[in-house]
Amino acid sequence: MVSKEFIHRRICIYAGKEFDPTIDEHVEEVLRSKFNIHLPQRTSLNKSLASTTSDHEIIGLILQYRTMG
Repeated sequence: MVSKEFIHRRICIYAGKEFDPTIDEHVEEVLRSKFNIHLPQRTSLNKSLASTTSDHEIIGLILQYRTMG
């Protein structure tokens, strides 16, 4: 089982900076500024992340992090 902290470290390494993946605005800003990923409008950020087809592993990591207990 991969720890939530391990996933958080990987997300921050990909992003090149520390940020909180549970805060929607932080996630959107990092994806836009660092990866030029613009998320589609959905009822929640998790749904936007899930519906985004991207080669960037960070999308999956953020979604995994946000759905962990």
